[in-house]
Amino acid sequence: MEELIKKLESKEIRPTAMRLLVLNRFTDSEVALSIGELEKDFQNSERSTLFRTIKTFEEKGIVHKIEDGTGVIKYSLCQENCECEIDNDLHLHFHCNSCDETVCLTEQKIPHITLPAGFEAIDANLVITGICSKCNVGSS
Repeated sequence: MEELIKKLESKEIRPTAMRLLVLNRFTDSEVALSIGELEKDFQNSERSTLFRTIKTFEEKGIVHKIEDGTGVIKYSLCQENCECEIDNDLHLHFHCNSCDETVCLTEQKIPHITLPAGFEAIDANLVITGICSKCNVGSS
């Protein structure tokens, strides 16, 4: 728990009980999570509290947003020292069409793309869709 408190404080986020619980849930998850999934985990919490927690985490670089093509925004824990900068930190995501899970492929960085004059990149998102290794067991 002390490590989670330090992580929040290092990003200038006050470590409330809900923030610690949500951060712990992200830390324990190997896949991206939606607000709906968090609501199921924290049924006694206000939806607005969860939403504000996620927005704070996103603004402070604890989590990043993933639009995986399903119409449901998901969030995943940022890597250590991530600043969510387009030229340095953006990576691929993989969405499984079978189990509906989305995972970060942090080792696979999105290459720098030179835009035409007058264009400014604000965000980039590259999602590969297919079947994950868990769902693909036994297929050859």
